[in-house]
Amino acid sequence: MMKKVWLTSLISSRDIVKKLMSQVKTYGLEVNGHFWEDDLEKVAWIKAKNKLIDPKIVLWVILASEKNLLTPAIQYGLSLLTIAVQVQRGHEFPIIILQTQGEPISPDILTTPLKGVDVLPVSSPGLGAKLVAKAHTPAKEISSGYRLDIHGNGQIGQWFEVGPRNIPWHGAMFGVACGEIAFHAVGPMGRLPSRSLLNYPIKGLKLSSEKKEYKAWAVQNELDSQNSYFVKVEGFPESIIFGSYSTEEKGEVYVVELKLTSG
Repeated sequence: MMKKVWLTSLISSRDIVKKLMSQVKTYGLEVNGHFWEDDLEKVAWIKAKNKLIDPKIVLWVILASEKNLLTPAIQYGLSLLTIAVQVQRGHEFPIIILQTQGEPISPDILTTPLKGVDVLPVSSPGLGAKLVAKAHTPAKEISSGYRLDIHGNGQIGQWFEVGPRNIPWHGAMFGVACGEIAFHAVGPMGRLPSRSLLNYPIKGLKLSSEKKEYKAWAVQNELDSQNSYFVKVEGFPESIIFGSYSTEEKGEVYVVELKLTSG
């Protein structure tokens, strides 16, 4: 059975896309994909999620120009899609960015969810063989101390879900840089709760990290690996900060950069 690749094209040139798809197929990889829809208000990025979480997809290829990769709205949407996919496929799910113009940018300037991905020029010699190797190489499992997921659509907006992976949290905190929190809730992981009882909810916390200022909300509900803190966010924050929260002890917090340039 042929290995399957999913191609996300941030560029609009159908000729370049067709050429790449033909090249990939000659190396025995089945390839399907979509053109990126840049509409954050409608949460358009989520449309590709179900395709990418299909276990038959062994590699995600992102075709982009340097300008695409440095566009704030694209950075943000791509970050959220990556997070949503990694929930199902793991942080080790293989991703390759193929850059159409100029020297490949350093992975170090990519957002947190895309840190460590391979960036190659689309004209790279032996590209097909490199994609085949990536598709067939077993990925090493990457774990973290937290869970992070995204829910949303054009009607309900965007909701972030956070919680502990192993060690319980004695409360939870979530903050945004350049955005607004509109609502919060606690409930079973994986789906937005229909009702929620919050213990000592707090709004209007102010935090700072890495020269960024965050506006945060918090609750003191106990969270374990099966329960989460859900936060509705308006706007498109540059960064989020979250973790355990307690008035009695300092908990561990995590920062995830979602876009690296203002806009």
